[in-house]
Amino acid sequence: MKTIYLVLPCYNEELVIQDSAIKIEDFLRELVDKKIISAESRACFVNDGSNDSTWDLLEHLCETNAFLCAISLAGNRGHQNAMLAGMMMVKDRCDAVITLDADLQHDISVIPEFITQYKKGYEVVYGVRKSRKGEGAFKKVSGDAFYFLMNILGTKIIKNHADYRLMSSKAINALEKYGERNLFLRGIIPSMGFSYTTIEYDEKPRLAGESKYSLRKMIQLAATGITSFSVRPLHFIFFCGMFFFLISIVMLIYALVVFFHNGSIPGWTSTVAPIWLLGGIQLLALGVVGEYIGKIYMEAKHRPRYEIDKVIWK
Repeated sequence: MKTIYLVLPCYNEELVIQDSAIKIEDFLRELVDKKIISAESRACFVNDGSNDSTWDLLEHLCETNAFLCAISLAGNRGHQNAMLAGMMMVKDRCDAVITLDADLQHDISVIPEFITQYKKGYEVVYGVRKSRKGEGAFKKVSGDAFYFLMNILGTKIIKNHADYRLMSSKAINALEKYGERNLFLRGIIPSMGFSYTTIEYDEKPRLAGESKYSLRKMIQLAATGITSFSVRPLHFIFFCGMFFFLISIVMLIYALVVFFHNGSIPGWTSTVAPIWLLGGIQLLALGVVGEYIGKIYMEAKHRPRYEIDKVIWK
């Protein structure tokens, strides 16, 4: 039987962590009893610098539940780094790792299907949402726009996948070689080229509380994804610059012709709009270039992506 570890990043989840942990332990016991996984399988919660009682609750839960363990990061490092920290911590103790959110919106009932596909030889199994019923119109539209843009940029990502996946220890060992500080695992893992398949699931409502993934964090994640895997935005800026340069040459020739024929150049009051347009494009271009320069700056410092502060392990 295979040893499977679940990795669950959590940030300020005091309202759900106890119910989630109990459900997870009961589920793991059931899988062990059915001989789907080995008795050495565990669930590892990763506390991402929570400032509520999440860690205190995890300490108590790990003391009383044999299938649970936990690590706490020194400070808030972000969802992607917390997930990576958990995977790196457990990779040598198991055959495969399944990552999912601590609020259990990811349907754990499909985990046996994940394991079945892994046993068939797939190194990565992606959980894909059947629908996005719980999302508002803005989130759906912006999500579709993001997937469309990533496809245009030539970045391979799995549509409607939200970090609910199984990875073999072989795939995780390969992932360890990727040294980016600006992590976008939804792009990195497909780019590694390992064999994969997908499993559909119905996203569940949160047990309690609200999502800690704010609009600002979603925008940051999208920006990281777009700028981490392609230089096409820079190419686009170059071609835009060339296009507007040629337009300006044509307009200059036109202005000179009109001036020498009529002695005045009509319509210059209407130039305010083009000035605003070009000014906006220039600022946008500077912003895109700034994103890339910022990434270079962060990567050049070679600072650790996370530090582990505390560990509870049996």
